[in-house]
Amino acid sequence: MLAVLGILGASVGIMIIDMPSLWKKKMKKELFVFIVLLVLGMGLCISNALHIHIPNPLEGATTLFKPLSDIVLRLFK
Repeated sequence: MLAVLGILGASVGIMIIDMPSLWKKKMKKELFVFIVLLVLGMGLCISNALHIHIPNPLEGATTLFKPLSDIVLRLFK
């Protein structure tokens, strides 16, 4: 639980440092991307700290393309 609080504290610190300058410069798109990436990274770090299994995206791609690969290999044998 201490790790989660540390991650949240670090994220809030980053927001306090970076968000006002983006807001003053009226960089709304950059601010949106900053918030989305920060929340995504914070979520991944918290789930890692809580030992929650996050599936590897490569496993999904392998499951999707394995049948196609088998068909192509059979055609060229």
